[in-house]
Amino acid sequence: MTNGPTPEQQDLRAVGVATGLGCSIVAALVLCIGGGVWLDSRFGTSPLWTLIGVALGLIVAGYQLWELTKVGSKTARPGPMARTMARLPMPTGRAKGPGGPPRRTGAEHEE
Repeated sequence: MTNGPTPEQQDLRAVGVATGLGCSIVAALVLCIGGGVWLDSRFGTSPLWTLIGVALGLIVAGYQLWELTKVGSKTARPGPMARTMARLPMPTGRAKGPGGPPRRTGAEHEE
């Protein structure tokens, strides 16, 4: 019995982290640019806050892309966002399902 995750589970975890960071890139751009447009409409400063929102969104997206490049690397240490996402629980696939074998616990002994 293995102690750690299988290579397939590690690959799935990397895909999950990459997908999560990709979605957060889109969310950061939408929020920053949308916030700039909203501030411009509220205060009547037409391009100022929109341009600031675009610049801020690109900076945040660039940082997240930099973290995304480090997700699959075995030597580079992931950044704080990738580390947080990687700590999320990973389903093991060993749960008892309909028609599936029962879950084995460490208390069972084989004879």
